[in-house]
Amino acid sequence: MMDDLAAITRREIALINHFIDLLKEEQEALRQANPEPLPRLAAAKVEQVEQLNALEAERRATLGISSEDKVRSAMENWLSANPAEQQLARDWQTLLDLAREAKELHRLNAGLITLHLQQTADALHILDSRRAADALYGNDGQATGPSGSRLVDSA
Repeated sequence: MMDDLAAITRREIALINHFIDLLKEEQEALRQANPEPLPRLAAAKVEQVEQLNALEAERRATLGISSEDKVRSAMENWLSANPAEQQLARDWQTLLDLAREAKELHRLNAGLITLHLQQTADALHILDSRRAADALYGNDGQATGPSGSRLVDSA
């Protein structure tokens, strides 16, 4: 069982490191306002999450816990019952640290996306306002209010 848990943990560490690299690449694209790599990165992140979920299922099976049981608690209980497995305990801590880093990067990227969406919405609002102000007639064919130009308004 220990060998299985150690192998699963090592694979999870490799996957989450790759996931963090993807998040960093996504963050750089967002900072540069470059949407080109985002679809590729999103697909790669989904693939990584699916692989991580599969490894979690393997860990559940190895620990003999149900889908309702918390993997973290079960793993920590197993490590407490097996104190000689210090390398696995260190790897588990590394995995938890990497998961926190990934969560924080994801949170920061979500904030950057929100910022870009707000800027886009503001720009669209300005363009819509200008278009409405520039029109002499509204969508209903009726004359609109004053245009702000004395020459046109006085005619």
